[in-house]
Amino acid sequence: MLIIVCYDVSTETRAGRRRLRRVAKVCESTGQRVQKSVFECQVTLAEFEQLERRLLAEVDLAQDCLRLYRLPSTRGAEVREYGQFKAVDFEGPLVF
Repeated sequence: MLIIVCYDVSTETRAGRRRLRRVAKVCESTGQRVQKSVFECQVTLAEFEQLERRLLAEVDLAQDCLRLYRLPSTRGAEVREYGQFKAVDFEGPLVF
């Protein structure tokens, strides 16, 4: 399934800046960055649940915001992409 991870981590303190780096590292280990705080990840249900647990362990829910959008079927889903960045097609060939 395709999931979209969006987060907003408070960076007003040193601890907040550390949380931001840790959240980004967790996301980078699973998916691709499509905007500064937005990642696309192609995962199984088990990987999704593990990613969710890892992210919840990093954020401070009193100060930060975390959103996980689960798109169970990519058939019929449409992403319109504009600008310089071109995302990797998870369903496409591995060799370019």
